[in-house]
Amino acid sequence: MPDRIRLDGKVAVVTGAAGVIGTATIRLLAERGARIVAVDRREADLQAAIRDLPASAQALPIAADVTSEDEVADYVRAATDKFGAIDVFYNNAGVEGDIRPITQYPLEAFRKVIDVNVVGVFLGLKHVLPVMLKQNKGSIINTASIAGLIGSPDIAVYSASKHAVIGLTKSAALECAGTDVRVNCVCPGLIDSRMLSSIIQGRNPGNAPVPNDRIVERIPARRLGQPSEVASIVAFLASDDSSYVSGSAYTVDGARTAG
Repeated sequence: MPDRIRLDGKVAVVTGAAGVIGTATIRLLAERGARIVAVDRREADLQAAIRDLPASAQALPIAADVTSEDEVADYVRAATDKFGAIDVFYNNAGVEGDIRPITQYPLEAFRKVIDVNVVGVFLGLKHVLPVMLKQNKGSIINTASIAGLIGSPDIAVYSASKHAVIGLTKSAALECAGTDVRVNCVCPGLIDSRMLSSIIQGRNPGNAPVPNDRIVERIPARRLGQPSEVASIVAFLASDDSSYVSGSAYTVDGARTAG
């Protein structure tokens, strides 16, 4: 029997590929046999992210802004021009935005978070879905967050954007019902990352760093998650082993939202 978790020959487009979760994901997808299209804003960061990928990944780095429809259309076109298909789309690019209460949140900063986290995801769906629907196959995985499932002070705008990602995911899954195109999302919890550090620092400006044990005491698993653990769920959703999974939001949070 074929190994259904393998991704041999599949073409995987990953946005936010130079971030810690994006980089962990392109490495795992490549290890499982996928060919990689890595998308992020900065060329130098992209080159670092793809440096250690195996030659079989045939990695194609593309510097693009996910909030620009022309640039999104360009990275989709570049992927299909080189590889002829898009089998997996990890719609992952996102920002945390300012860390402050709603009453102090600048409108311009609000719009930037929505532009990257919601418009960027929407544009990715808008331009990748026609490719997959024409193929009648494909798996899309959006990055949401546990902040899309619960509220949290000082990151209301980020939380709102991730609630929107879950709504887009479920709606897109229904629009693809009856085809072999699936749409799901992952909801990471407290992951050891630059973004988490930024949120913690934003909530404690000018103060000493918050001890690690203060952070993990809120997590039933009593530790931070690792980027590789998010990547593992993405790789599962990308694989044929998840062929009956669509419209789902997978939490990767050490039971943080279980209670």
